[in-house]
Amino acid sequence: MNGASAPSRRFGPLALLESAVLVSGVGNGIAAVAVPWLVLERTGLATSAGLVGAATAVPLLVSALFSGSIVDTFGRKRTSIVADVCSALSVAAIPLVDRWFGLDMTLILLLVVLGAVFDPAGATAREAMIPEVGAEAGWPLARTNAVHEATWGVSYLVGPAVGGVLIATVGPAATLWATAAGFVFASVVMLFLRAPGVGAPAKADRPRTVLAGSAEGLRLVWADPLLRATTILSMLLVAVYLPIEGVVLPYIFEQEGRPAALGLVLTALSAGGLVGALSFGAFGPRLRRYPIFVGALVLASLSLLAMALAPTYALLLGAAALAGLCWGPVDPLINIAMQTRTEPIRRGRVLGVLMASYYAAGPIGYLGAGVVVERAGADVAFVALGVLMLAVSATAALLPALRLFDEPGAFEAEIQPTSVHVSSLPDPRMPAPPPGHGEP
Repeated sequence: MNGASAPSRRFGPLALLESAVLVSGVGNGIAAVAVPWLVLERTGLATSAGLVGAATAVPLLVSALFSGSIVDTFGRKRTSIVADVCSALSVAAIPLVDRWFGLDMTLILLLVVLGAVFDPAGATAREAMIPEVGAEAGWPLARTNAVHEATWGVSYLVGPAVGGVLIATVGPAATLWATAAGFVFASVVMLFLRAPGVGAPAKADRPRTVLAGSAEGLRLVWADPLLRATTILSMLLVAVYLPIEGVVLPYIFEQEGRPAALGLVLTALSAGGLVGALSFGAFGPRLRRYPIFVGALVLASLSLLAMALAPTYALLLGAAALAGLCWGPVDPLINIAMQTRTEPIRRGRVLGVLMASYYAAGPIGYLGAGVVVERAGADVAFVALGVLMLAVSATAALLPALRLFDEPGAFEAEIQPTSVHVSSLPDPRMPAPPPGHGEP
């Protein structure tokens, strides 16, 4: 034979990882409908639903912040398996306690907080594997991240719809057995995954202590203008958006007694996100990342505002699908920025910081949204959140640091040595952007 043979491609690791992501995501999608419904069923108060979300802020923040160091210490695969087993047990405790003792607001709070302790570690561990399993398949980063986010989209496409049907069939507490089963499946699947970088790291590459690793992750994020900007921006967007999905929409449809209708709206959001993410995987590498990012944010925010103002359920569904479609490229772009600008052996530490910021922001928004719903009504809260989302997205377009999306990351060649950073090449259709070294 003449010349070197092409490197073999292994799709098994990618398929196993995304299978675990899919099934655990379906379980989380079911819980996203079942838990708020359970709280509203038992209390009848939107403030109670907001309180349950807000109560998870501290455990989610602390667990996510330390989970990155745990991943970088014990390994991605091992952390994912243990975290999923613990998550399954904590979720299963809710229907068990309900059957044996009956659930009141205090018990619901305690069990939801317990479950919040384990979830970030599993999510962080799986996110940290993405570049390596994609490289095993011979895929570019844009495609791997797009498929990963599309997998999440499929899981939340299926999960809320299944959750709505199960709530109507067996009740919200028993519905959570499906979530527990999803975590069990994910842990079993991960037992069979083999890929570089998923095992326990060398001792020299581990953080000295969990606390020291978390502090290092904070320093790394804050020192990079693009990571700092996207982290702060994501926190604001999460704080505004998640209350729409977790408080406002459940309150509206619970008052109407239509759990399946709620599931269909959340499914429309996820279906749009699925198409948007896959479209980015197909066309994004040929385009500049900065205009895709800011354009997607603004259009998604306009679509959410249209949801709030939609006069009919059919228009609400259409606006939800459009919002998901426009949002599709956002998470893959944030993933690529983190992966290409972070040393692989420190990826868990940085991911832990990013996860902590997201997990902390949502419950803060939940609490405020619950108060607004109780005092001004769900329709007013929906419009107010839509306006806030648009304001944050429009402000993002003015941040110079986001132009760094179009500069190749320092570790891009290391995690994908044969790839070409298409978005950094000159585009004859567009003028070159000015160098971006600003700060948020």
